[in-house]
Amino acid sequence: MSKSRLALSLLALGLISAACSSGSAGESASPAADAASADSGSGDSGEAVPVDTETIRPMESDSPFDLTGGATSGENEADVMPGAITDLSERVEPLVRIWETDWSRTTIDLSEMLAGIPRADPRDSIPPIDEPEFERPSAAAQWLNPNEPGALVQLNGEARFYPLSIMTRHEIVNDRFDDVPVAVTYCPLCNTALAFDRRVDGEVIRLGVSGLLRNSDMVMWDDASTSLWQQITGEGIAGRFAGTQLDLISTQIVSFGQFAEGFPDGWSLSQNTGFNIGYGANPYTSYSSSVSPFLFDGELDERFPALERVVGVITEDGDKSFPFSLLSEEVVINDTAGTTPIVVWWAPGTTDALDRASIADSRAIGSAVAHQRVLEDGTELTFSAGPVPGTYVDDETGSTWDLFGRATDGDLAGTQLPAVGHRNEFWFAWAAFFPDGDVYGL
Repeated sequence: MSKSRLALSLLALGLISAACSSGSAGESASPAADAASADSGSGDSGEAVPVDTETIRPMESDSPFDLTGGATSGENEADVMPGAITDLSERVEPLVRIWETDWSRTTIDLSEMLAGIPRADPRDSIPPIDEPEFERPSAAAQWLNPNEPGALVQLNGEARFYPLSIMTRHEIVNDRFDDVPVAVTYCPLCNTALAFDRRVDGEVIRLGVSGLLRNSDMVMWDDASTSLWQQITGEGIAGRFAGTQLDLISTQIVSFGQFAEGFPDGWSLSQNTGFNIGYGANPYTSYSSSVSPFLFDGELDERFPALERVVGVITEDGDKSFPFSLLSEEVVINDTAGTTPIVVWWAPGTTDALDRASIADSRAIGSAVAHQRVLEDGTELTFSAGPVPGTYVDDETGSTWDLFGRATDGDLAGTQLPAVGHRNEFWFAWAAFFPDGDVYGL
């Protein structure tokens, strides 16, 4: 067994062991937790900072889901090919024999799937969070440092932050925003944080971690049909829902401090997950500074280091990636993806969740997000970096904008830039799943 396969196997077993110890969460959450307890929430001025103790548990709502939206199966039926369980590799086939997956329907070569967790029926060995609890930013600040990264999801006027310190341990949160069922997902091996609408054909599915990988990316499974889904694309790749495309919900990786400042009335995923896990420690120590990804059998694209982060922008008529090494120098890039005018912004401070043992003390890599830069009235804007890091100014009106695409001052104050689908994956993952995509600077 190669060193990388051995390391990942040990890592997976460690995650399983920690996750299976259910109980009250939040013990030794992070280096910030003890400090927060010591100063009782005092700010830099020494004055006590009020802590809002309100919490919500969206999945406890008695309101029915709206079943009229979401994905429709069969729309990509032309992509479906015949397959069989015997097409799986000899390492994978014994692990999935009891699954009810319809292996006769697939959109990929089934031999491409590898066993990420080497145990019989590995489904949910890394357990998703099915009953999430959320707290206000002031409460989350008692255990989260401002520079720690998380996935920001905005839907129906509500903003929620999912700390990567929790997501690295669970990878999927089955959530709801009002009457819309949502799955927030994170694959640490590819650094992809993506949210999806969980409705398919008027049915609400629950997504879980299958324990399989393809191109090092998490393969998910659903409880309705045991179909398999590629996390990085949201595409059904095997089973009844093969060829189905889940609706993508805009997601950004930003720091907790950026979220708390931008959305003081938002919600942050609580440590009270039902699992006895010390959130804040990185189970993937030194992964992002390694030279090659785990369990990746493809040919690496050597134009950039395999584990360099990129902002991958996805549009209907073209995809494009923007390497962090260039973004951190230019800060603002006005460009197009396909024919869609976009702007990509970088801001300093956010730490790397996949480098040092303590996420809060890890190296700073910054945040990078993308927006469309054409307003609803057709006005096309161009941007420059603002005088304060994390702010931006449009050249047309001189208005000031924040990282989240909101004009905070000037003639366009109150205006929101339209969202564009994007993610912060590692270069190897972008090159593997979007081989025909353009690359900025090349």
